[in-house]
Amino acid sequence: MDKFEQYKALMSEIIAKQIVILGPQIAIIKARGVAGLTIDEEGRVVDIKGEPAAALQSLIDVYVNLSGLIVKNALGSIFSKYPGLKNGIN
Repeated sequence: MDKFEQYKALMSEIIAKQIVILGPQIAIIKARGVAGLTIDEEGRVVDIKGEPAAALQSLIDVYVNLSGLIVKNALGSIFSKYPGLKNGIN
């Protein structure tokens, strides 16, 4: 899987985790508000315009602003599966 696809998969997993925590409406609405991301009705990232790392950071920031450290703790296990990608929670 190339880095672009890894970013899409990573962000889709983050959104899926937030759907469990926040509910689908809030989690997907917040993700759709991130510039450069196209999110389908299931909460999957289907496209990224611009720099994927910047979109990832923006996605994290949106959820952290809602839920603080709970989000950072929940995302740690997801990021461990993508060690080659820079993340904004360390």
